[in-house]
Amino acid sequence: MVLPTLYSLSQQSWSQDTGVHGPIVLATGLWLISRRLPEVPALVRPVRPLLVALGLLLAVPAYIFGRAYDFISIETAALLLALVTIAYAYVGPVVIRMMWFPILYFCFMIPVPGWLLDVVTQPLKLFVSEVVTHGLTLAGYPIARLGVTIYVASYQLLVEDACAGLNSLVSLSAIGLFYVYMLRGSNWRYSILLLALVVPIAIAANCVRVAALVLLTYHAGDAVAQGYLHNFAGMVTFTSALLFIFLIDKLLSPLRDSLARKA
Repeated sequence: MVLPTLYSLSQQSWSQDTGVHGPIVLATGLWLISRRLPEVPALVRPVRPLLVALGLLLAVPAYIFGRAYDFISIETAALLLALVTIAYAYVGPVVIRMMWFPILYFCFMIPVPGWLLDVVTQPLKLFVSEVVTHGLTLAGYPIARLGVTIYVASYQLLVEDACAGLNSLVSLSAIGLFYVYMLRGSNWRYSILLLALVVPIAIAANCVRVAALVLLTYHAGDAVAQGYLHNFAGMVTFTSALLFIFLIDKLLSPLRDSLARKA
């Protein structure tokens, strides 16, 4: 079950912008589990067979269905449920509770379904295009917007799904969750605050990305903006957003210390 699904993920989700974080999540998640393995033998407890049967009863048919009809999201979620159920059968509830974070973290390997992408991405694209248009209008640029299409001078730019910020939002959430757990895991209130800031940071970073591409188009032409600089802008945006999360964590250190004292 594991190898066929990993192969499917590598050919589908992991080769696209929406799932580029998948291999990182897999590698770091396995590393997190390996760190706690020495503690496992002392924590093994008896299990409830009914829970094992129920977990497999849900996971196996869902896996078969997802595999047969190429629903990679269902297939991956069912595989994760099956693996957690099997692990529970061998080591018991105490170990599973101890491994709660790696299990939650592995959920980021489940590809976002296409219908959900469509529902979430469209409002994000509208928001990003509106913010960019309004901001550049205030700066004096001849710019207008119709839906997700931006008109600047004689050029027409379409805000694509990648520019909406959902791709970087999922990846930043995964990496941000790992960062928070490793460095701030003991302070759960501060961890929730820092994770909540990932969403506006990702959206703001993509607004800057779209604005930069619009300005490149206006000043240097469409060929320059749609060339290698287009893909390079995406990489710079993601890296900048990630560094900004680290910067905010540093700036909020007094608040973190205050919450730690109250805990």
